[in-house]
Amino acid sequence: MLTAFRPRFHFRSNFINNSLFHRAVSSPITMQKLTFSELTQGKPNFPRMEEDIIKYWREIEAFKTQLEKTKDNEPFTFYDGPPFATGKPHYGHILAGTIKDVICRYASMTGHFVERRFGWDCHGLPVEYEIEQKLGIESREDVMKIGIAEYNRQCRGIVMRCASDWETTVERMGRWIDFRNDYKTLDKSFMESAWWVFAELHKKGLVYRDFKVMPFSTALNTPLSNFEAKSNYQKRRDPAIVVTFPIVGDEDNTSFLAWTTTPWTLPSNLALCVNGKLTYVKFEDENGDFYICGKKVLHKAKKENTIMKGRKGFKCKIVAEFQGAQLVGRQYVPLFSYFAHRTHCFRVIADDYVTEEDGTGVVHQAPGFGEDDLRACELNGVHKKGEEAVVCPVDHNGKYTAEVSDYAGQYVLDANKDIIKDLRTRKRLWNEANEDHDYPHCWRSDTPLLYKAIPSWFINVTNIKDQLVANNQKTYWVPSFVKEKRFHNWLVDARDWAVSRNRYWGTPIPIWISADEDEKEPEWEVIGSVEELERRSGRKIDDLHRENIDDIVIKSEKTGKPLRRVDEVFDCWFESGSMPYGQCHYPFAWKGREHEFLKRFPANFIAEGLDQTRGWFYTLLILSTALFDAPAWRNLIVNGMVLAEDGSKMSKRKKNYPAPEKIFDAYGADALRIYLCQSPVVRAEKLQFSEKDVKGTVTKVLSPWYNAYNFLVENVSRFERSTGEAFVYDADAHRQMTNIMDKWILSELQSLVKFFRLEMEAYRLYTINDKLIDFIDVLCNTYVRMNRARLRGQVSVQDARHSTQALYHVLLTLCQLMAPFSPFLVETMYLNLRGALGADAERSVHFMQIPMANESAIDKDIERRVQNLLKAITIAR
Repeated sequence: MLTAFRPRFHFRSNFINNSLFHRAVSSPITMQKLTFSELTQGKPNFPRMEEDIIKYWREIEAFKTQLEKTKDNEPFTFYDGPPFATGKPHYGHILAGTIKDVICRYASMTGHFVERRFGWDCHGLPVEYEIEQKLGIESREDVMKIGIAEYNRQCRGIVMRCASDWETTVERMGRWIDFRNDYKTLDKSFMESAWWVFAELHKKGLVYRDFKVMPFSTALNTPLSNFEAKSNYQKRRDPAIVVTFPIVGDEDNTSFLAWTTTPWTLPSNLALCVNGKLTYVKFEDENGDFYICGKKVLHKAKKENTIMKGRKGFKCKIVAEFQGAQLVGRQYVPLFSYFAHRTHCFRVIADDYVTEEDGTGVVHQAPGFGEDDLRACELNGVHKKGEEAVVCPVDHNGKYTAEVSDYAGQYVLDANKDIIKDLRTRKRLWNEANEDHDYPHCWRSDTPLLYKAIPSWFINVTNIKDQLVANNQKTYWVPSFVKEKRFHNWLVDARDWAVSRNRYWGTPIPIWISADEDEKEPEWEVIGSVEELERRSGRKIDDLHRENIDDIVIKSEKTGKPLRRVDEVFDCWFESGSMPYGQCHYPFAWKGREHEFLKRFPANFIAEGLDQTRGWFYTLLILSTALFDAPAWRNLIVNGMVLAEDGSKMSKRKKNYPAPEKIFDAYGADALRIYLCQSPVVRAEKLQFSEKDVKGTVTKVLSPWYNAYNFLVENVSRFERSTGEAFVYDADAHRQMTNIMDKWILSELQSLVKFFRLEMEAYRLYTINDKLIDFIDVLCNTYVRMNRARLRGQVSVQDARHSTQALYHVLLTLCQLMAPFSPFLVETMYLNLRGALGADAERSVHFMQIPMANESAIDKDIERRVQNLLKAITIAR
C-alpha cells in the first residue's frame, strides 16, 4: 500500500539572501542562461502537464522515433490480444493496457526492439448480436430474407465504430502502440493465415466432423464451445420433477422413478440409465404401489430427498434389493409415443456416470440433449450411430419441430408447464418441486443455453493434451498459481474444441464437401490459401467473407466430384488464437525467411485478464502446440478484475464508477497507472476501484516527487546566479563525495536500481511500485529535508556542488526507472533536467536506457547506519 507521508520541506525563492553564495562572491553574477527553466510556483497541475507532453510526443513522433532508434536491437516480441471495437474501452482495458505498456517500455529501454501493433477483433457474436437487435432479426430465416451479403455489410459498418474512442483513450493513458499499422481479423491477410492454420491442423489429422451434444445459444442460433458456456453461469429456477416409468410385464406393476430438471427433454426419452455397481431397492408406498430407485436415496433427509419432496404422508416399505446390473435390459412403457417406433429403445442400460448424489439413481436418457446420454446410448445400442439420426426434435430457435406434434412450435423452456400438466393428467408424475441452481447462459445474449446434438467441426485437443500440459510448463506466469492450478487443471480436463459456428459474419471454414445425400461418409477437402482457391475455382478472390465464396464449386482432386463449401464460420476464438500468424500474414509474407518468424516466436510477453485462462491463453496454446509443439508465449502477466468501490461489477447503467475521462482530467494518467500497478489486481486478485486512492497517489507520490524536483531546479538556479558557474551533470561526481548523506542516498538509489531490474525481469510489478514509492518517500522526507542547508548553499559552495549533483543524479535515475510506470511526469522533469546533459542529450527520457546498478556505489554499512539513525530519531520523538 502507499506509504502515507507529507513533504516536510517548503520552497521559498528568497533563501539566496542569507546563503554563503553571497559571501563567496563580491557581487551577484548575471548568468546569460540558466541550465534549467524555473518552475511556476504553486500546486502542480499534472493533467495539464500530461496534455502538453502528448503534444510534444506528437511533434517529435516519439513512438516512431523510439522504434527507429532501436530497430537493430534484439527483438522483444509482444502479442496484443485484440478487443472488439464496437464498445468503448473500460477500466479492464486500461488496466491490461497499462501492464502491457509498462513491460514494453521497460524492454525498449533495456536494449530491445519492441514492435507494438494494435489489433481489432472484428468478427463474431458481439457484432452480429448488435446488428440483429438493430434489424429485428430473430431467426436464421430472417437472415436469409435480407441475404448474407446485406447482413455482413451491416456488420462491417459497425465493427470500427469506437476505434477513435480507443485511440483517444490509449493515447491519453500514455500507452505507445501503433494504430496506423494495426491488424484486423476481417483483413483478407489475417483470414488467409487462419485458413493456413486450419489446413495445417487437418494435415496433422486433428480436424474431424461429428454429431455431438454442444452448448447451444438459441438466441444466436449457434453452438458455443465448452469454455464459452462455462464463462457465464447464472442462478436459475427450474422445475424438478420425478417421473414414473412402468416396467413392461411386471406382476406388481412396478415403476422406475427418474428425476429431471429438464422436463422439456422428456418427449425425446429413449432409455433409462442405472449404475451397475450401485444398490437399488424396490419399495411399496403408502398407496400400495411399487417403485424402484437407488437405495441411498430413501435414506436421505427429507430436505435433500428427491423422492419425498412434495409427497404428503409418504411412507415406504422396502421389499427387495438388487444391484443395478440386474436391472439392465428391463423394458418400460414410453412416456410419449413420438418415437415409439424405435423398438430397440425404451429399456434400462448401465453406465458409471450415474450416481445417487442428485436424483433417484435412475437417469432418463435423451441422447439429443445430453453428452453422457448420447455416449451411453451409443455404447448400449439405443442410438445406432451412422445408421439413424439422433433424436433431436428441437430447431435452432429452441422450438419443438413437427416430430413432437403436441408441442410443435413452442419454445422448449416455455413448454415445461404444459409437459408437467400432461404428465400429471396421465398419472406419470410422482412429484413436483423447484430447483435453484447455477445454469450456463449465452455469454452474449444472457439467455439460457440448451445442450443439443448438432453436427460440428472439431479440433482433436484430447490427442495433444499431454503436449499442452508439457508446453505450459515451459512458460512463466505472474502470479504462478494461475498457471499451476487454474490453467493446468483446465488443460488436464481439455475437451475437443468445436470450432464451427452456424453464423455469417466471420472467417468461413475452408472446407469444401460433396453434397451427395446418399453418402454415409461425404468427401471433403480443406483449402489452405487464397492462391489454392483461385487456382481450383478459376476466380479472382478479393475478399474471403461468405458472400464472396459461398457459391464457389470446386472439383475433388480424388474423384472429380463437385464440392461446395460448408455453411459454418470459425469460432472467433479460433481467430484470436491465430493472431500470432494472422497479424503478420504468416507464412505467406515470410516465404523463404520462415526462420526469421521463428526467431520471434514464441512471444516474449503477453498479458490479459484472468478470464482468458479459458479463452485467449487456451486457444493460443492449443494452436501453437498443434503447429509447432511449442507455447505461444514465454512470459505472461495475469490481471484480476476491476470492480466498483462497493465490490459489485462496474455498470454503466448503475453509474457506480467514475468514467476514465474524469480520472484523467482530475488526477492524470500517471496517478491511475501507479495506482493500478501497485494494487492487488496485478496479482490476479480483485480490485475495488477507489477514486480516493487515485487522488492519494497524487498527494503521496507525485506531488512530493515533483516538489523534490522543483527544489533542485530552484537551488541549482540560485547556485548558478550566485557563482556564475553553470551546472553540468557529472556522472562520476559521487567518487569525490565525502558527505555520508550523499553517499547514503546514492547507495540507496543503486540498491533500488538493482532491485528494480531484478524484479522487472521477473515481471513482478507489484513489488517494484512499493519499493519505488518508498524510495521517493525517503528522498523527500529524509534526504532533502536533512540537507536543505547544503542544497541551498548555506554550508559551502563545495557542499552545494556535491548535494545538487547527488540530488540531480537521483532524480534523473528515478526518471529512467519510473519511465515505464509514469511516462508523463518523468518526461516533464527530463525535458528540463536534460539541460545539464549537454547538446547530445536525448530528446525524450524514453529514448534512454535504464541504467544497470553501480555496485561500487552500494554501501550496505552506510545504509544500515542511516537506517539506525532514523529509527533512533523516530523513537526519540
